[in-house]
Amino acid sequence: MKSSPANRSRDIERQAGYLRPEHCAPPPLRTHSADDMWFIRDGCGIVCGVITWLLVFYAEFVVVFVMLLPAKNVVYSFINGAVFNGLAFLALASHFRAMCTDPGAVPKGNATKEFIESLQLKPGQVVYKCPKCCSIKPDRAHHCSVCKRCIKKMDHHCPWVNNCVGENNQKYFVLFTMYIALISLHALIMVVLHFVFCFEEDWAKCSSFSPPATVILLIFLCFEGLLFLIFTAVMFGTQIHSICNDETGIEQLKKEEKRWAKKSKWMNMKVVFGHPFSLAWLSPFATPDHGKANLYQYVV
Repeated sequence: MKSSPANRSRDIERQAGYLRPEHCAPPPLRTHSADDMWFIRDGCGIVCGVITWLLVFYAEFVVVFVMLLPAKNVVYSFINGAVFNGLAFLALASHFRAMCTDPGAVPKGNATKEFIESLQLKPGQVVYKCPKCCSIKPDRAHHCSVCKRCIKKMDHHCPWVNNCVGENNQKYFVLFTMYIALISLHALIMVVLHFVFCFEEDWAKCSSFSPPATVILLIFLCFEGLLFLIFTAVMFGTQIHSICNDETGIEQLKKEEKRWAKKSKWMNMKVVFGHPFSLAWLSPFATPDHGKANLYQYVV
């Protein structure tokens, strides 16, 4: 494949002789560890994250206090309440893990002379250097202007989780979209059933609130559920497609050449969700164990 002038220029910039380590200050003594809390101080992202939680709590309120508690069928209320609250809990837990997990940030300021010498680069070997955070970037890493860091296997920056979706937290983001889509679908089904019940019965008996207030609360929940169902279902499908094809959103957008070995779609799923397959794939509390699922296999 013939490379474009832009690509040739970029390759020259990546050569070890052009890294200019003298322009990089030594990294701080205390670096970010896996035990530290990761949180991006971005105003827009924080607002979007708070809105997400408030919308879930609103759905909880309408489902429990408007539809389930006034219902005469105790079994119906118990089963639907347990399913909805369980899914909502998993959705919020997935959101928290996606937001507060290091997505795969490259150590900042590590493009120093000492670090470059420790890499023991072979003659002609090409490495990346990010001029913005002064870091030696692994392959498939990209710089995020919001996080102000280079992120390994960065897919995109999502303001709704106030974080990048990358190598270490993509599982939690996928689970978040899945569980939000499920509770949205469940809420829509219960709203339809509740409207049918209220039309057949007296409106004053089908809710603890007044009929106008009940209608307004249900319509708003219906609008919220439909909007989030479409958005998260599409996002979930997009993420699964990207994972199976082993190509991030940025790589698809930039049409970057695949230099890594092609793996099966099932192995690509294991890379993100853990090896081997288990119910832990569905848990936001289980950290993926990659095992034999090698993260990086490049064509030599």
